[in-house]
Amino acid sequence: MKKIEAIIKPFKLEDVKDALADIGITGMTVSEVRGYGRQKGHSELYRGAEYVVDFIPKIKLDIVILQEQTEVAIEAITQAARTGKIGDGKIFVSSVDHVVRIRTGETDEEAV
Repeated sequence: MKKIEAIIKPFKLEDVKDALADIGITGMTVSEVRGYGRQKGHSELYRGAEYVVDFIPKIKLDIVILQEQTEVAIEAITQAARTGKIGDGKIFVSSVDHVVRIRTGETDEEAV
C-alpha cells in the first residue's frame, strides 16, 4: 500500500476530487494548510498599511491506496491540479506498512 500526500492550490480541490473519483478513488483526508516554497510570499495592503504574507494557503490531501493504483492516481492529481504557474504544489509518495479499520477490525488491503 502507498500513501500519497498532495499539496495543491485550494481552488483545484474539486477538480482533483473528481479526477480521483473517475479512477475509483473515493476516500481521502483533506486539510487546510499554509506554506511556502519558490512562491515565497507577497505583500498586501490593509487599511493603508503594507504587510507581508509569508505563508500561502494550500490544501493537503492524504490518500492511502493499493500499490497498483499509485501511478494512475499520481497522473490524475497532476493533470487536475496543474495550472502551469508557480505554486501548483507537490506530491509525496510513501509506503504504508499496516492499516486497521477501527469499526470492523479489517486490516491492510481490506481496510483501504
